[in-house]
Amino acid sequence: MYTLLFAIAAYLIGSVSFGIITSKLFGLGDPRTYGSNNPGATNVLRSGNKTAAALTLLGDGFKGWLAVWLTQRYGPQFGLEDGAVALAAVAVFLGHLWPVFFRFAGGKGVATLFGILFGISLWLGLATIATWLIVAYAFRYSSLAALVASVFAPFFYALMEGPDMILLAIVVMSALLIYRHAKNIGNLLAGKESRIGAKKKGGKAA
Repeated sequence: MYTLLFAIAAYLIGSVSFGIITSKLFGLGDPRTYGSNNPGATNVLRSGNKTAAALTLLGDGFKGWLAVWLTQRYGPQFGLEDGAVALAAVAVFLGHLWPVFFRFAGGKGVATLFGILFGISLWLGLATIATWLIVAYAFRYSSLAALVASVFAPFFYALMEGPDMILLAIVVMSALLIYRHAKNIGNLLAGKESRIGAKKKGGKAA
């Protein structure tokens, strides 16, 4: 019962879409109506407001970290262990992807996944972020960096901790992230994906 309650709380935390909230606070358009139609930091950046994009990135990452931290911090009082942490991690991730507060139209999960990984282990988060940075710097594709980082995340965890329920949760989240990037994968294969810092018509960065 307690495991379910923590999972529900995590899902509701994940359902807080900072991209939509921040855009409203800054008087911007709904990020689900332009660009990639995704309320994530990369798409919010297309509005031209870097502050809104940064707050979206931090907020989406923080909620992933928070759900894991709350379960780790208070779960043991109710006899909850790694299985509950794993379920909370997946629940907050699902909340971001399909938020109940915003008609189940959510983001792709990159920032939230990173926040979750930092909540699980500082070193896991750092290793995954480093992977993203290396790929992004080398190839200039944000989506490619996210995909590669998500693939490596389970391997990093397995090397650090070995197989357990949390590893299974990371595998599930990585698979969901790849699924949510299906259009990006198609664009990458077709050579149509926008590079980081590329200029769109009109002089604005993509």
